[in-house]
Amino acid sequence: MTSLPAREPGAKKLGLVIDLDTCVGCHACAVSCKQWNDGGHSAPLPDYDPYGARPDGVWFNRIHTYETSGGAAGDGAAGRTVHFPRSCLHCDEPACVTVCPTGASYKRAEDGIVLVNADLCIGCKLCSWACPYGAREFDEDERVMKKCTLCIDRIYNETIPESERVPACVATCPAHARHFGDLGDPTSAVSKLVQSRGGFDLMPEMGYRPVNKYLPPRRNACTAAPLAERPALPGSVAERLLSWLDRALSL
Repeated sequence: MTSLPAREPGAKKLGLVIDLDTCVGCHACAVSCKQWNDGGHSAPLPDYDPYGARPDGVWFNRIHTYETSGGAAGDGAAGRTVHFPRSCLHCDEPACVTVCPTGASYKRAEDGIVLVNADLCIGCKLCSWACPYGAREFDEDERVMKKCTLCIDRIYNETIPESERVPACVATCPAHARHFGDLGDPTSAVSKLVQSRGGFDLMPEMGYRPVNKYLPPRRNACTAAPLAERPALPGSVAERLLSWLDRALSL
């Protein structure tokens, strides 16, 4: 089995912070991830029967959508739609690494990124069984496991502008719901964001200590109070519409 590297003092813990409050479920992150990685570190990412009855393929980023229920009757709380992006969490204690019999799955000491060496992978799928987050993808063509690499061939690519050296999913998110940085540095922008917004681990009871964090949805102020208690808006419908249009055109 594969052992985990000892983390050196001051080493980075690169990861993502995903804001469930602002994610609109557009799937832009998934498509951008697919496009970049289809020619990147773990390329290709095949599709199986793409125009058939049961299309499938290798996707590093998948988005699930849930309808949440409101609170108790009469308390003014309302349900909402939550979009939940899911990919590898690059855990501090990744079981997918420790169960690997060949050393194909490994965690980098310098930045904490979990990767797969396709040359060593025998496709036994032990890592996918060990991962409770469903982050592993099996390439049926090459018979090896693949997964999110945090776009390692992009974030360290000195031939592109420094401002663009972020994972493809982060660069393309239209709602700015995805953030990338060093979560091992308590003074980094992503660490401060997690602290200020109450960021949480996914399934912490498993003990895998995921590096990626999720920011919870905020309480919806528009539906927090019963309708009868909301203050009336001034003016007629036409006046309110013209006021809104004026503000929109002034942006």
